[in-house]
Amino acid sequence: MMAWGTTQLIVTAGDTEQQKVIDHVREAGQGHVFKYWEELNESSRASLLNQLQQVDLTLMAALHEKFIKSGHDSQKKGDLKPADFINLPTTEQQQAAYHQAKKVGEEALRAGRVAAFLVAGGQGTRLGFNGPKGKFPVSPVKNKTLFQLHAEKILALSRKYDVAIPWYIMTSETNHEESVEFFESNSYFGLGAGNMMFFRQEMIPALSPHGKLILDAKDHIFRNPNGHGGSLSALKNSGALDDMKGRGVDIIFYFQVDNVLVKMCDPVFLGYHIQEDAEMSAKVVVKTEPAEKVGVLGCVDSRLGVIEYSDLSETQMQARNADGSLKFQAGNIAIHILNVDFVEKENEGGLRLPWHVAHKKIPCLDETGSVVEQDQTNGYKFETFVFDALGDAKRTVILEVDRAEEFSPVKNKEGVDSPETARRDLGNQFRRWLEAAGVAWSVGKDAIEISPLFALDAEDLKEKLPSDFQISTGVYLA
Repeated sequence: MMAWGTTQLIVTAGDTEQQKVIDHVREAGQGHVFKYWEELNESSRASLLNQLQQVDLTLMAALHEKFIKSGHDSQKKGDLKPADFINLPTTEQQQAAYHQAKKVGEEALRAGRVAAFLVAGGQGTRLGFNGPKGKFPVSPVKNKTLFQLHAEKILALSRKYDVAIPWYIMTSETNHEESVEFFESNSYFGLGAGNMMFFRQEMIPALSPHGKLILDAKDHIFRNPNGHGGSLSALKNSGALDDMKGRGVDIIFYFQVDNVLVKMCDPVFLGYHIQEDAEMSAKVVVKTEPAEKVGVLGCVDSRLGVIEYSDLSETQMQARNADGSLKFQAGNIAIHILNVDFVEKENEGGLRLPWHVAHKKIPCLDETGSVVEQDQTNGYKFETFVFDALGDAKRTVILEVDRAEEFSPVKNKEGVDSPETARRDLGNQFRRWLEAAGVAWSVGKDAIEISPLFALDAEDLKEKLPSDFQISTGVYLA
């Protein structure tokens, strides 16, 4: 198991390197960060300098000029058209194409060409949970965590295709150690330490309206994660891409931690991607309603990307096709396939993705040096989005999937996209699988759970269950 983060250079007091850092920061107009220097002990000074060494001050100056001083709007504007995508198969021809794609994807899995990549930097704060979101217990019977559900899917696929599927997990500064320790204490859920790599997401400072770095402690600069687009630079800078190439992996299956229904390393998706010689691909679901808060795949001035729901005008949101369906209906569910060489190209000369800005409330020090939580926006955060890379890909595949089978995120403590709806959706999926297998049952609302290690889908389940299998109470199949 490898747990890699950002390399830090400890600078000790009196070292000439220390003065070089201080001079560089002051020359960049950020000397205010040393306001409390005389109050800091040697350890705190070293900590502050380490943070500053990791800041690209040239980039921060450029972001200030573009987004704050010049007032550039990062929202996508231009001629907007819906993206073309492969619909759910309904005709015989579409079914045949679906099964052929599955065969191609299965061949790639057996050949060891595929890696799983999880973005898991979030905390469970919005869920009322103290810890990494991946540790949140969610399954309907056994209360398995999100991490365990994903791990068991990868292990089941590895067994099914007789191959070790490597798993790369991007954590954050906040949850890295706790996430790694969780996997260590659970023996990596049978995957093997050698098949897993953990690394931290990179951070970027926020800026004040005057372009200044913001102190939230006398020895600490406020920084935030650089967005899920930063996963592409983290893959490169952590050594994960090199590790993949050493294993013969050339395809990355990207997913986020909160989707309990993710179809891990889906061979059908992989197959379409490979057949089209695509560089990056995406899965979508049809929006449930015009105002659903989900980004949509579309083309702005012929460039493919995701348009956030808040960036759609009311007219665009309500627009309909001739058959009555929504014109902008392809909802993004944050599941992608990326080629290793494509991710490398996205990192040539630095990450190519555009930056986006948000005006936020940022805790900072007052004149007395005490930290103050803000009740009004006082600074600017910057981030990148992974889906912006779709516009750089020479070829892409956009695949529609069944929401009920593949998308149920855990985002809110209650209501929509909550633990309650996730457990409901998992239970409903398991019931559909049992019905498809011809199982006679009278469970009512009793909880049902099928371990990924028992079956990954309805087809797997049907092959394993005897023809006379019955259920009369809640059940866990493992």
